[in-house]
Amino acid sequence: MTTSYDEIQNKTKIISTGSTEIDKKLGGGIPVGSLVLLEGQSDAGKSVVSQHFCHGSLNSKMSTAYYTTENTVKSLMTQMSSLNLDVTDFFLCDRMRVYPVDISSVRDDDTEGAFQLLLDHIDCLPTKFQLIIVDSLTGLVTHSEDRAVIDFFAACKQLCDQGRTIIAVVHSYAFEDKMLIRIRSLCDAHLVLKMEQVGERLIKIMEVAKVRNADQSTGNVISFDVEPGMGMKIIPISKAKA
Repeated sequence: MTTSYDEIQNKTKIISTGSTEIDKKLGGGIPVGSLVLLEGQSDAGKSVVSQHFCHGSLNSKMSTAYYTTENTVKSLMTQMSSLNLDVTDFFLCDRMRVYPVDISSVRDDDTEGAFQLLLDHIDCLPTKFQLIIVDSLTGLVTHSEDRAVIDFFAACKQLCDQGRTIIAVVHSYAFEDKMLIRIRSLCDAHLVLKMEQVGERLIKIMEVAKVRNADQSTGNVISFDVEPGMGMKIIPISKAKA
């Protein structure tokens, strides 16, 4: 008797980064069915974290659809391979799909339509694609009315209630404080990435601001660097200050 992808995925309770250290800081990982806001400064490692979630989920036998506004299929695969996150085999056997999204042609008065096209595309994906990554929404969010953004995240939440897990990546500057509070309330998890000067080093920081149903309390802070051939490497704060 064979086990279907759906049966395997239903048994997968968390989305893993593939790093035990990072998952522990996340309270074990991101619960399946979550809407995740991955927000941060430029060059703070948002795409790298997204790619770790992608690789971790694929290794947990969960298929992934990756929407990218910043890469082609080839450049994304090359970038992940350079971080020791090779996904070529998953891509070739249709366990991972990559959808480049060109938002440069979207008019400011039609961002609502662009949001709807993205939602419709996600909704029409085969059910085996349970992890959805959108990297990034910044271009659409910054040119949209508040109501269109709220409606998009609310619709994403409905998809998550049906079993999808969606990671929405956005630059911090895309949201005003009041809007960020409203979006955060809709999301099950909120990860904040930033760059900080620690001693003589500029390091990347990820704060686990919120993870609903996590095994441990949130508020954990992870300091890390990105190394070619290794991906994310945890840096103990005491070492970073040295």
